[in-house]
Amino acid sequence: MTKAQISKTQKIFDLLSEVKDPEIPVINVIEMGIVKDVTLTDSKVSVTITPTYSGCPAMNMIATDIKLKLQDNGYTEVKIIEVLSPAWTTDLMTEEAKAKLKAYGIAPPNRTSSDKSNPVGIPKECPNCASSNTKLKSHFGSTPCKALYVCEDCLEPFDYFKCH
Repeated sequence: MTKAQISKTQKIFDLLSEVKDPEIPVINVIEMGIVKDVTLTDSKVSVTITPTYSGCPAMNMIATDIKLKLQDNGYTEVKIIEVLSPAWTTDLMTEEAKAKLKAYGIAPPNRTSSDKSNPVGIPKECPNCASSNTKLKSHFGSTPCKALYVCEDCLEPFDYFKCH
């Protein structure tokens, strides 16, 4: 790849970093690790994305938002390719995304996908008060990729982004 091609591809990644996850608007699709690849040929752009969960209801909105962002910036031919393999894991989330989750009130995933000792993981601490005294209320929170916990100290419920 030439320097010019790298620069053009970087511009697309920069634009995609402005596309927010519709379910967690403090994180963009790059930080989430949803964007797998970008291919640029003349004015044609192909963006390969993968869902955080198979059947994730946000993927249609994410694909539309990506397409609109690129079209609004002069890329007339945009193709979105959704792939399921290799599967998305929380390992693909950036540390910045995890910090933003916590600041937003969602406990971030706290282990890697290769750690099979606890398939869902347990939040290290309540994102509201930092207590480690938390209890699972439901394996599903506001979305299928989250579990609902409650802090036994501050009594606040919170979502935990499940490890997978």
